[in-house]
Amino acid sequence: MPTRADITYFGAGPAALPTDVLETAAQALLDYQGTGLGIAEHSHRSELAAKIINEAKADLASYLDIPAADYEVIFMQAGGTGEFAASVYNLVGAWVAREHAAVRKELGTDDEAAVVAALRERVEKNLKLDYIVTGGWSLKAYQEAVRLLGPEYVNLAADARTINDGKFGKIPDQSTWKLSKDAALVYYCDNETVDGVEFPEFPAVLAPREDGTGPVVVADMSSNILSRRVPVSNYSLLFFGAQKNLGCTGVTVAVLRKSLLPPATTQPSPALMRKLGLPIPPIMLQYEIIAKNNSLYNTLSIFDVYIAGQVLKKLLKTFSDKVDGQQAIAEKKAQIIYAALDAHPEVYRVVPDKAVRSRMNICFRVTKNGNTDETENAFLKEATSQNLTGLKGHRSVGGIRASNYNSIPLEGAEKLAKFIDAFAKA
Repeated sequence: MPTRADITYFGAGPAALPTDVLETAAQALLDYQGTGLGIAEHSHRSELAAKIINEAKADLASYLDIPAADYEVIFMQAGGTGEFAASVYNLVGAWVAREHAAVRKELGTDDEAAVVAALRERVEKNLKLDYIVTGGWSLKAYQEAVRLLGPEYVNLAADARTINDGKFGKIPDQSTWKLSKDAALVYYCDNETVDGVEFPEFPAVLAPREDGTGPVVVADMSSNILSRRVPVSNYSLLFFGAQKNLGCTGVTVAVLRKSLLPPATTQPSPALMRKLGLPIPPIMLQYEIIAKNNSLYNTLSIFDVYIAGQVLKKLLKTFSDKVDGQQAIAEKKAQIIYAALDAHPEVYRVVPDKAVRSRMNICFRVTKNGNTDETENAFLKEATSQNLTGLKGHRSVGGIRASNYNSIPLEGAEKLAKFIDAFAKA
Protein backbone atom coordinates (compact mmCIF):
# COMPACT_ATOMS: atom_id res chain seq x y z
CA MET A 1 0.00 0.00 0.00
CA PRO A 2 1.26 3.51 -0.78
CA THR A 3 2.17 5.86 2.05
CA ARG A 4 1.04 9.45 2.39
CA ALA A 5 4.41 10.57 1.04
CA ASP A 6 3.90 8.49 -2.12
CA ILE A 7 0.54 10.03 -3.09
CA THR A 8 -0.03 13.20 -5.09
CA TYR A 9 -3.71 13.93 -4.60
CA PHE A 10 -5.42 16.15 -7.20
CA GLY A 11 -8.94 15.95 -5.73
CA ALA A 12 -11.15 19.02 -6.11
CA GLY A 13 -12.08 19.28 -2.46
CA PRO A 14 -11.62 18.58 0.29
CA ALA A 15 -8.02 19.04 -0.81
CA ALA A 16 -4.90 17.59 0.71
CA LEU A 17 -3.41 19.42 3.68
CA PRO A 18 0.29 19.88 4.49
CA THR A 19 1.50 16.84 6.39
CA ASP A 20 3.26 18.91 9.06
CA VAL A 21 0.06 20.85 9.69
CA LEU A 22 -1.84 17.59 10.19
CA GLU A 23 0.83 16.26 12.53
CA THR A 24 0.61 19.40 14.66
CA ALA A 25 -3.19 19.24 14.59
CA ALA A 26 -3.17 15.56 15.59
CA GLN A 27 -1.20 16.38 18.72
CA ALA A 28 -3.48 19.34 19.43
CA LEU A 29 -6.48 17.00 19.33
CA LEU A 30 -4.95 14.95 22.13
CA ASP A 31 -3.45 17.69 24.28
CA TYR A 32 -3.51 21.33 23.26
CA GLN A 33 -0.49 23.23 24.58
CA GLY A 34 -0.14 21.11 27.70
CA THR A 35 -3.66 21.80 28.96
CA GLY A 36 -4.55 18.12 29.27
CA LEU A 37 -7.51 18.64 26.93
CA GLY A 38 -7.67 18.39 23.17
CA ILE A 39 -8.43 21.49 21.15
CA ALA A 40 -11.86 20.13 20.16
CA GLU A 41 -12.73 19.80 23.86
CA HIS A 42 -11.98 23.36 24.92
CA SER A 43 -14.86 25.79 25.18
CA HIS A 44 -15.37 28.05 22.20
CA ARG A 45 -15.78 30.84 24.80
CA SER A 46 -12.32 30.25 26.26
CA GLU A 47 -9.33 32.56 25.93
CA LEU A 48 -7.60 29.82 23.94
CA ALA A 49 -10.39 29.83 21.37
CA ALA A 50 -10.45 33.62 21.09
CA LYS A 51 -6.70 33.64 20.55
CA ILE A 52 -6.94 31.04 17.78
CA ILE A 53 -9.64 33.05 16.00
CA ASN A 54 -7.85 36.38 16.35
CA GLU A 55 -4.52 35.01 15.17
CA ALA A 56 -6.12 33.38 12.13
CA LYS A 57 -7.86 36.65 11.24
CA ALA A 58 -4.64 38.63 11.62
CA ASP A 59 -2.59 36.14 9.61
CA LEU A 60 -5.16 36.09 6.80
CA ALA A 61 -5.14 39.88 6.70
CA SER A 62 -1.34 39.90 6.63
CA TYR A 63 -1.04 37.27 3.91
CA LEU A 64 -3.58 38.91 1.58
CA ASP A 65 -2.89 42.53 2.63
CA ILE A 66 -6.48 43.07 3.73
CA PRO A 67 -6.93 46.67 4.98
CA ALA A 68 -7.85 46.00 8.60
CA ALA A 69 -9.35 49.44 9.10
CA ASP A 70 -11.87 48.89 6.33
CA TYR A 71 -12.66 45.17 6.37
CA GLU A 72 -13.93 42.62 8.87
CA VAL A 73 -13.02 38.93 8.72
CA ILE A 74 -15.59 36.49 10.10
CA PHE A 75 -15.74 32.70 10.32
CA MET A 76 -19.07 31.14 9.43
CA GLN A 77 -20.61 27.76 8.69
CA ALA A 78 -22.73 26.28 5.85
CA GLY A 79 -19.99 26.56 3.21
CA GLY A 80 -19.99 28.61 0.04
CA THR A 81 -23.54 27.46 -0.63
CA GLY A 82 -24.65 29.07 2.63
CA GLU A 83 -22.95 32.28 1.48
CA PHE A 84 -25.09 32.29 -1.66
CA ALA A 85 -28.00 33.00 0.68
CA ALA A 86 -26.10 35.10 3.23
CA SER A 87 -24.86 37.52 0.58
CA VAL A 88 -28.40 38.00 -0.70
CA TYR A 89 -29.94 38.54 2.73
CA ASN A 90 -27.29 40.92 4.00
CA LEU A 91 -26.72 43.02 0.90
CA VAL A 92 -30.43 43.36 0.15
CA GLY A 93 -30.77 44.45 3.77
CA ALA A 94 -27.98 47.00 3.33
CA TRP A 95 -29.66 48.32 0.16
CA VAL A 96 -32.99 48.67 1.97
CA ALA A 97 -31.27 50.46 4.87
CA ARG A 98 -29.75 53.00 2.49
CA GLU A 99 -33.01 53.55 0.63
CA HIS A 100 -34.95 53.79 3.88
CA ALA A 101 -32.71 56.62 5.07
CA ALA A 102 -32.96 58.36 1.70
CA VAL A 103 -36.78 58.17 1.68
CA ARG A 104 -37.03 59.58 5.20
CA LYS A 105 -34.79 62.47 4.22
CA GLU A 106 -36.68 63.20 1.00
CA LEU A 107 -40.12 63.04 2.59
CA GLY A 108 -39.04 64.98 5.67
CA THR A 109 -41.54 63.09 7.80
CA ASP A 110 -41.64 60.46 10.53
CA ASP A 111 -44.96 59.13 9.23
CA GLU A 112 -43.94 55.47 9.06
CA ALA A 113 -46.84 54.46 6.82
CA ALA A 114 -45.87 57.07 4.23
CA VAL A 115 -42.20 56.11 4.45
CA VAL A 116 -42.97 52.40 4.02
CA ALA A 117 -45.26 53.07 1.07
CA ALA A 118 -42.58 55.11 -0.70
CA LEU A 119 -39.93 52.57 0.17
CA ARG A 120 -42.03 49.70 -1.14
CA GLU A 121 -42.37 51.55 -4.42
CA ARG A 122 -38.59 51.89 -4.64
CA VAL A 123 -38.10 48.22 -3.90
CA GLU A 124 -40.52 47.17 -6.63
CA LYS A 125 -39.01 49.60 -9.13
CA ASN A 126 -35.28 49.62 -8.37
CA LEU A 127 -34.13 46.58 -6.36
CA LYS A 128 -31.86 44.41 -8.51
CA LEU A 129 -29.17 41.83 -7.89
CA ASP A 130 -26.81 41.15 -10.80
CA TYR A 131 -25.19 37.77 -11.48
CA ILE A 132 -22.38 36.92 -13.88
CA VAL A 133 -22.84 33.21 -14.61
CA THR A 134 -19.72 31.48 -15.92
CA GLY A 135 -20.06 27.96 -14.52
CA GLY A 136 -21.91 25.57 -12.27
CA TRP A 137 -21.29 27.41 -9.00
CA SER A 138 -22.26 30.88 -10.17
CA LEU A 139 -25.35 29.29 -11.71
CA LYS A 140 -26.26 27.84 -8.31
CA ALA A 141 -25.72 31.24 -6.68
CA TYR A 142 -28.02 32.87 -9.25
CA GLN A 143 -30.67 30.19 -8.78
CA GLU A 144 -30.56 30.64 -4.99
CA ALA A 145 -31.11 34.39 -5.35
CA VAL A 146 -34.10 33.76 -7.59
CA ARG A 147 -35.48 31.24 -5.10
CA LEU A 148 -35.12 33.63 -2.16
CA LEU A 149 -36.27 36.88 -3.78
CA GLY A 150 -38.16 36.00 -6.94
CA PRO A 151 -37.05 36.47 -10.56
CA GLU A 152 -38.30 40.06 -10.69
CA TYR A 153 -35.42 41.17 -8.48
CA VAL A 154 -32.59 39.10 -9.97
CA ASN A 155 -30.81 40.06 -13.18
CA LEU A 156 -28.82 37.54 -15.19
CA ALA A 157 -26.29 40.12 -16.35
CA ALA A 158 -24.19 37.62 -18.32
CA ASP A 159 -24.49 33.92 -19.12
CA ALA A 160 -21.42 32.22 -20.58
CA ARG A 161 -23.50 29.44 -22.12
CA THR A 162 -24.93 31.87 -24.67
CA ILE A 163 -21.52 32.24 -26.34
CA ASN A 164 -20.37 28.63 -26.10
CA ASP A 165 -23.10 26.43 -27.62
CA GLY A 166 -24.96 26.06 -24.35
CA LYS A 167 -21.92 24.98 -22.35
CA PHE A 168 -19.61 26.70 -19.91
CA GLY A 169 -16.00 27.31 -20.86
CA LYS A 170 -15.77 31.01 -21.73
CA ILE A 171 -16.36 34.37 -20.05
CA PRO A 172 -18.51 36.83 -22.02
CA ASP A 173 -16.82 40.08 -23.00
CA GLN A 174 -17.46 42.66 -20.30
CA SER A 175 -18.90 45.06 -22.88
CA THR A 176 -21.86 42.68 -23.21
CA TRP A 177 -22.69 42.48 -19.49
CA LYS A 178 -26.13 43.93 -18.82
CA LEU A 179 -25.45 45.51 -15.44
CA SER A 180 -28.20 47.20 -13.44
CA LYS A 181 -27.96 50.74 -12.14
CA ASP A 182 -27.09 50.76 -8.41
CA ALA A 183 -27.58 47.01 -7.98
CA ALA A 184 -27.70 45.74 -4.42
CA LEU A 185 -24.85 43.44 -5.45
CA VAL A 186 -22.95 42.19 -8.48
CA TYR A 187 -21.88 38.58 -7.95
CA TYR A 188 -19.36 36.44 -9.77
CA CYS A 189 -17.39 33.28 -9.03
CA ASP A 190 -13.68 33.97 -9.44
CA ASN A 191 -12.82 30.35 -10.20
CA GLU A 192 -15.31 27.73 -11.35
CA THR A 193 -14.17 24.45 -9.80
CA VAL A 194 -16.34 22.20 -11.98
CA ASP A 195 -15.76 23.86 -15.33
CA GLY A 196 -12.13 24.97 -15.02
CA VAL A 197 -12.84 28.63 -15.74
CA GLU A 198 -11.03 31.39 -13.88
CA PHE A 199 -11.25 35.16 -14.24
CA PRO A 200 -7.74 36.22 -15.37
CA GLU A 201 -8.04 39.42 -13.35
CA PHE A 202 -10.57 41.64 -11.62
CA PRO A 203 -13.27 42.67 -14.14
CA ALA A 204 -12.45 46.24 -15.18
CA VAL A 205 -16.12 47.10 -15.69
CA LEU A 206 -16.69 46.56 -11.97
CA ALA A 207 -13.75 48.68 -10.78
CA PRO A 208 -14.44 51.54 -8.35
CA ARG A 209 -14.70 55.01 -9.78
CA GLU A 210 -12.16 57.72 -8.98
CA ASP A 211 -14.32 59.03 -6.14
CA GLY A 212 -14.37 55.56 -4.56
CA THR A 213 -17.98 54.78 -5.42
CA GLY A 214 -18.92 51.90 -7.64
CA PRO A 215 -20.68 48.55 -7.80
CA VAL A 216 -21.21 46.43 -4.68
CA VAL A 217 -19.03 43.54 -5.84
CA VAL A 218 -19.34 40.08 -4.30
CA ALA A 219 -16.99 37.23 -5.24
CA ASP A 220 -16.89 33.55 -4.38
CA MET A 221 -13.20 32.67 -4.13
CA SER A 222 -13.58 29.23 -2.57
CA SER A 223 -11.25 27.42 -4.96
CA ASN A 224 -8.53 29.99 -5.70
CA ILE A 225 -8.18 32.03 -2.50
CA LEU A 226 -4.60 32.30 -1.18
CA SER A 227 -3.22 31.39 -4.63
CA ARG A 228 -2.87 34.91 -6.04
CA ARG A 229 -3.02 38.55 -5.04
CA VAL A 230 -6.54 39.92 -4.60
CA PRO A 231 -7.41 43.63 -5.02
CA VAL A 232 -9.44 43.47 -1.81
CA SER A 233 -10.45 47.12 -1.88
CA ASN A 234 -12.43 46.52 -5.08
CA TYR A 235 -14.85 44.24 -3.24
CA SER A 236 -17.65 44.73 -0.77
CA LEU A 237 -17.65 41.03 0.09
CA LEU A 238 -15.40 38.04 -0.51
CA PHE A 239 -16.26 34.59 0.75
CA PHE A 240 -14.65 31.19 0.52
CA GLY A 241 -14.96 27.72 1.94
CA ALA A 242 -11.76 26.58 3.65
CA GLN A 243 -11.49 23.12 2.14
CA LYS A 244 -9.47 23.95 -0.98
CA ASN A 245 -6.48 26.11 -0.05
CA LEU A 246 -7.11 27.19 3.53
CA GLY A 247 -8.02 24.20 5.65
CA CYS A 248 -10.61 21.49 6.12
CA THR A 249 -14.34 21.29 5.61
CA GLY A 250 -16.44 22.95 8.28
CA VAL A 251 -15.55 26.62 8.26
CA THR A 252 -16.27 29.39 5.76
CA VAL A 253 -14.66 32.82 5.69
CA ALA A 254 -16.33 36.10 4.78
CA VAL A 255 -14.31 39.28 4.29
CA LEU A 256 -16.62 42.28 4.17
CA ARG A 257 -16.47 46.03 4.26
CA LYS A 258 -17.03 47.47 7.70
CA SER A 259 -19.31 50.04 6.04
CA LEU A 260 -21.81 47.18 5.70
CA LEU A 261 -21.84 46.71 9.48
CA PRO A 262 -23.02 48.86 12.40
CA PRO A 263 -22.66 51.66 13.13
CA ALA A 264 -22.37 52.59 9.43
CA THR A 265 -25.14 50.21 8.31
CA THR A 266 -27.68 48.42 10.48
CA GLN A 267 -29.86 45.73 8.98
CA PRO A 268 -33.58 46.63 8.72
CA SER A 269 -35.95 45.25 11.31
CA PRO A 270 -37.82 42.03 10.51
CA ALA A 271 -41.07 44.02 10.73
CA LEU A 272 -39.94 46.41 7.98
CA MET A 273 -38.75 43.60 5.73
CA ARG A 274 -42.10 41.85 6.10
CA LYS A 275 -43.93 45.02 5.10
CA LEU A 276 -41.74 45.20 1.99
CA GLY A 277 -42.35 41.56 1.12
CA LEU A 278 -38.65 40.74 1.42
CA PRO A 279 -37.10 37.70 3.15
CA ILE A 280 -35.72 37.79 6.69
CA PRO A 281 -32.38 36.01 7.17
CA PRO A 282 -31.77 33.29 9.71
CA ILE A 283 -29.79 34.89 12.51
CA MET A 284 -26.86 32.57 11.79
CA LEU A 285 -26.48 34.16 8.36
CA GLN A 286 -26.50 37.77 9.56
CA TYR A 287 -23.04 39.23 9.18
CA GLU A 288 -23.56 41.92 11.80
CA ILE A 289 -24.49 39.32 14.41
CA ILE A 290 -21.50 37.10 13.62
CA ALA A 291 -19.11 40.08 13.51
CA LYS A 292 -20.41 41.52 16.80
CA ASN A 293 -19.67 38.18 18.49
CA ASN A 294 -16.23 37.69 16.90
CA SER A 295 -17.60 34.68 14.98
CA LEU A 296 -18.78 33.06 18.23
CA TYR A 297 -22.53 33.66 18.23
CA ASN A 298 -22.91 29.89 18.40
CA THR A 299 -20.49 26.97 18.81
CA LEU A 300 -17.94 27.41 16.07
CA SER A 301 -15.57 24.52 15.32
CA ILE A 302 -12.38 25.95 16.79
CA PHE A 303 -10.43 22.94 15.52
CA ASP A 304 -11.28 23.89 11.92
CA VAL A 305 -10.22 27.48 12.54
CA TYR A 306 -7.03 26.19 14.16
CA ILE A 307 -6.12 24.17 11.05
CA ALA A 308 -6.78 27.19 8.84
CA GLY A 309 -4.58 29.25 11.13
CA GLN A 310 -1.76 26.69 10.94
CA VAL A 311 -1.95 26.70 7.12
CA LEU A 312 -1.69 30.50 7.14
CA LYS A 313 1.28 30.44 9.51
CA LYS A 314 3.03 27.94 7.23
CA LEU A 315 2.39 30.14 4.19
CA LEU A 316 3.70 33.24 5.95
CA LYS A 317 6.79 31.35 7.08
CA THR A 318 7.41 29.88 3.62
CA PHE A 319 6.94 33.05 1.56
CA SER A 320 8.57 36.28 2.69
CA ASP A 321 6.63 38.02 -0.08
CA LYS A 322 3.41 36.37 1.17
CA VAL A 323 0.76 35.66 -1.45
CA ASP A 324 2.98 36.81 -4.32
CA GLY A 325 5.36 33.93 -3.64
CA GLN A 326 2.56 31.37 -3.70
CA GLN A 327 1.13 32.95 -6.86
CA ALA A 328 4.41 32.47 -8.72
CA ILE A 329 4.47 28.77 -7.84
CA ALA A 330 0.77 28.29 -8.69
CA GLU A 331 1.30 29.81 -12.12
CA LYS A 332 4.42 27.74 -12.78
CA LYS A 333 2.66 24.49 -11.85
CA ALA A 334 -0.31 25.30 -14.10
CA GLN A 335 1.98 26.20 -17.01
CA ILE A 336 3.80 22.86 -16.69
CA ILE A 337 0.57 20.83 -16.77
CA TYR A 338 -1.07 22.81 -19.58
CA ALA A 339 2.12 22.62 -21.67
CA ALA A 340 2.05 18.83 -21.41
CA LEU A 341 -1.57 18.76 -22.55
CA ASP A 342 -1.06 21.25 -25.38
CA ALA A 343 1.89 19.23 -26.68
CA HIS A 344 -0.51 16.43 -27.67
CA PRO A 345 -3.64 18.01 -29.22
CA GLU A 346 -4.47 14.72 -30.93
CA VAL A 347 -4.82 13.06 -27.52
CA TYR A 348 -6.00 15.77 -25.10
CA ARG A 349 -8.58 18.53 -25.34
CA VAL A 350 -8.55 21.21 -22.65
CA VAL A 351 -12.18 22.09 -21.96
CA PRO A 352 -12.24 25.86 -21.31
CA ASP A 353 -11.09 28.55 -23.71
CA LYS A 354 -7.37 29.26 -23.42
CA ALA A 355 -7.97 32.84 -22.27
CA VAL A 356 -9.85 31.73 -19.14
CA ARG A 357 -8.09 28.50 -18.17
CA SER A 358 -8.08 27.97 -14.43
CA ARG A 359 -4.74 27.66 -12.63
CA MET A 360 -6.49 25.67 -9.90
CA ASN A 361 -8.79 23.24 -11.71
CA ILE A 362 -7.36 21.92 -14.96
CA CYS A 363 -10.20 20.24 -16.86
CA PHE A 364 -9.57 18.18 -19.97
CA ARG A 365 -10.78 15.22 -22.03
CA VAL A 366 -8.69 12.32 -23.29
CA THR A 367 -9.74 11.63 -26.88
CA LYS A 368 -7.04 9.12 -27.89
CA ASN A 369 -8.27 6.22 -30.06
CA GLY A 370 -11.69 7.87 -30.53
CA ASN A 371 -13.31 6.23 -27.50
CA THR A 372 -13.19 8.97 -24.89
CA ASP A 373 -14.88 7.12 -22.02
CA GLU A 374 -12.76 4.00 -22.40
CA THR A 375 -9.55 5.98 -22.81
CA GLU A 376 -10.29 8.20 -19.80
CA ASN A 377 -10.91 5.15 -17.64
CA ALA A 378 -7.56 3.78 -18.76
CA PHE A 379 -5.92 7.14 -18.03
CA LEU A 380 -7.36 7.22 -14.50
CA LYS A 381 -6.40 3.59 -13.81
CA GLU A 382 -2.82 4.07 -14.97
CA ALA A 383 -2.51 7.40 -13.10
CA THR A 384 -3.68 5.76 -9.88
CA SER A 385 -1.12 3.00 -10.32
CA GLN A 386 1.51 5.75 -10.32
CA ASN A 387 0.01 7.33 -7.17
CA LEU A 388 -1.54 10.26 -9.05
CA THR A 389 -5.02 10.24 -7.53
CA GLY A 390 -8.22 12.31 -7.41
CA LEU A 391 -8.19 13.08 -11.14
CA LYS A 392 -11.75 12.09 -12.06
CA GLY A 393 -13.84 15.01 -13.35
CA HIS A 394 -16.98 16.26 -11.65
CA ARG A 395 -19.93 13.91 -12.01
CA SER A 396 -21.95 16.56 -13.89
CA VAL A 397 -19.44 17.00 -16.72
CA GLY A 398 -17.15 13.97 -16.65
CA GLY A 399 -13.65 14.01 -18.08
CA ILE A 400 -10.43 14.57 -16.13
CA ARG A 401 -9.81 17.31 -13.58
CA ALA A 402 -6.45 17.99 -11.96
CA SER A 403 -6.98 20.33 -9.04
CA ASN A 404 -3.74 22.22 -8.69
CA TYR A 405 -4.27 23.67 -5.22
CA ASN A 406 -1.54 25.11 -3.03
CA SER A 407 -0.98 21.71 -1.41
CA ILE A 408 0.28 20.28 -4.72
CA PRO A 409 4.08 20.65 -4.73
CA LEU A 410 5.97 21.64 -7.86
CA GLU A 411 7.29 18.08 -8.03
CA GLY A 412 3.69 16.80 -8.07
CA ALA A 413 2.82 18.96 -11.08
CA GLU A 414 5.97 17.80 -12.84
CA LYS A 415 5.11 14.17 -12.13
CA LEU A 416 1.62 14.60 -13.58
CA ALA A 417 3.02 16.35 -16.66
CA LYS A 418 5.43 13.47 -17.28
CA PHE A 419 2.57 10.99 -16.99
CA ILE A 420 0.41 13.02 -19.41
CA ASP A 421 3.26 12.95 -21.92
CA ALA A 422 3.98 9.26 -21.44
CA PHE A 423 0.30 8.23 -21.75
CA ALA A 424 0.01 10.18 -25.01
CA LYS A 425 3.03 8.42 -26.48
CA ALA A 426 2.13 4.91 -25.33
